[in-house]
Amino acid sequence: MARRFTVIYAVALLLLLSGTAFSAADPIKIGHSVSLTGSASIWGQSEENALDMLVKKINGEGGILGRPIEIVRYDNRADAIESVNVARRLAGDGVVAVIGPAQSGNAIATAPVLERAEIPMIVSTATNPYVTVDQRTEKVRPYAFRPCFIDSFQGTVAANFAYDRLGARKAAVLYDVGSDYGQWLTTYFEEAFTARGGAVAAKEAFRSEELDYRAQLGKIKELAPDVLFIPTSQKEAAMAAKQARDLGITAILLGGDNWGSPDLIDLGGEAVDGSYFVNLADLSDPDIQGFVREYRELHGADPVLPNPIMAQDALIMIAEAAKAAGSVEGTKLAEALANLKNIKVASGTLTVNPVDHNPLNKPAIIQKVDVAKKEFAFVEKYQSGGE
Repeated sequence: MARRFTVIYAVALLLLLSGTAFSAADPIKIGHSVSLTGSASIWGQSEENALDMLVKKINGEGGILGRPIEIVRYDNRADAIESVNVARRLAGDGVVAVIGPAQSGNAIATAPVLERAEIPMIVSTATNPYVTVDQRTEKVRPYAFRPCFIDSFQGTVAANFAYDRLGARKAAVLYDVGSDYGQWLTTYFEEAFTARGGAVAAKEAFRSEELDYRAQLGKIKELAPDVLFIPTSQKEAAMAAKQARDLGITAILLGGDNWGSPDLIDLGGEAVDGSYFVNLADLSDPDIQGFVREYRELHGADPVLPNPIMAQDALIMIAEAAKAAGSVEGTKLAEALANLKNIKVASGTLTVNPVDHNPLNKPAIIQKVDVAKKEFAFVEKYQSGGE
């Protein structure tokens, strides 16, 4: 009996002494809340590919703090309720941080869940200001961050481009009243356009999942706007463009970063040719050529920007914050994320503003739809100047 206890004690002591080495090899779990099915899946699947590429690279170089990364991924279907469910599952899975969701409304719904769990959330392309700032208190959410610009900047860029480059003086807007993205971009566009001296002659709304906008577009046609701003996803934008042209609306069409999908051209055809939209990234950007080449080699296709490059930025933010903190404990990781300065990310260089957890000086790209070439051509780059 004494021998038996001696053996058990020896084994226990060996496990205890080797515990540090064993735990150091345990993977660092990072959650990924992403739309792999549904209307946003074309971006979500590209985001998945890009993250897995980078995880393999980081793990090959020793991981984070000497530990490999393990991505724990669930499909949120681009739905707010499902995004909340995913956040709860990820918290239960013991992740140290979450990348995503990509859509603003889903990210806003998710933020309180992860905040209560003290798990940092780094969204990929959720651009609404209230992803990182609590709208009720106007205080920064301590566990919410992003690598992308925000809608106040995006709406201003669209308005300034319309006024300065397109010579528009009268604008109309068609937007989804059920979308945080659409509502806020409409507000920011109108504020900036009227501040320049332009007039927003009409703001016509529809509800999510509606695809017949002829009644709204008929009212817009009577006002003969120079530009029609459509801050929706690619599907709604394509349908609206076809209906607008069928009704004889000749206004230049303008959109936001949700237009950046091949579906826009496939669904809209000639109706979207020559349209413009704001985006976070461009395939021709010199800063991301290494990423684009690697993605093409592995997947035989272009990444569907901007989600994949922003998701890689989010993962690099987590890795750099962990190194700075020497820890992946939630509060320490969040504090380090808020103080990231001049780190090299996939899209260039990034500094986080500790006041609102948005990146400083994040540029926006204007792209033009070229249906014949089936591409989005680079037009120009706007610098945020601090947002």
